[in-house]
Amino acid sequence: MVAHVSDFSIAKRLGERIAATKTRTMATVGYMAPEYESTGTVSEKTDVYSFGILLMETFTRKKPTDEMFNGEMNLRGWICSSLPHALDRIVDATLLRSDNEHSASDKTRCILSIMEVASCCTAESSDERMTMTNVETKLIRIKKQFLRS
Repeated sequence: MVAHVSDFSIAKRLGERIAATKTRTMATVGYMAPEYESTGTVSEKTDVYSFGILLMETFTRKKPTDEMFNGEMNLRGWICSSLPHALDRIVDATLLRSDNEHSASDKTRCILSIMEVASCCTAESSDERMTMTNVETKLIRIKKQFLRS
């Protein structure tokens, strides 16, 4: 469970007044948003998509390029089709175990909330994705609720 985090920030290339642009910048397979893959268009929502995939990867321990994902099945589809009832089948089991501070059900609720945020981040349509400000707000709220339980 060693995180390898990178600053995707394709959108940094955008000027302050430009909402989206086309680019020839290479993106990482599995992390690129559908609109980038099909049209080469990048925006802040492209980075939101990549962040959502990173959240999914972190909690499932599955890379978006895992051999189990072929054809129509991908990491996002696998997770979204499993939520909310099969969380225990997709999330790394070590994350759901009780410990001295938190019960398994507390952890399950917390991770389910995070996976719902990740799902919103990776919506097929960029218009349906949250902003990073909203993502941050939701993740902070989830953390506070978890620490209160």
